[in-house]
Amino acid sequence: MRVELVWSPAAGDVRHRWLEVEPGATVGSALRGCGEFGPAIEPLRVGIWGRVRPLDTPLRERDRIEVYRPLTVDPKEARRLRYARRGERIVSRHRPGRPG
Repeated sequence: MRVELVWSPAAGDVRHRWLEVEPGATVGSALRGCGEFGPAIEPLRVGIWGRVRPLDTPLRERDRIEVYRPLTVDPKEARRLRYARRGERIVSRHRPGRPG
């Protein structure tokens, strides 16, 4: 069975690899077998197709395993920094307006 593994060790560096796994393999067994993350995979945050999943999740043919890095900056703080650089209010186009 073939699955895809995607991870980013650093900002701007995205790595991709196809893995051959046995039918019935789990996310954890696939990560242990690939050798990219060492023996301690428990602290990793992983997902399949953008949804966070536990390491004991069974894999299906052509699943995309994604390994997530921890956030380096709080998203609210990053927004404040962008606002400070731009000097103007950041408005989301997706926020509904207030009823009159």
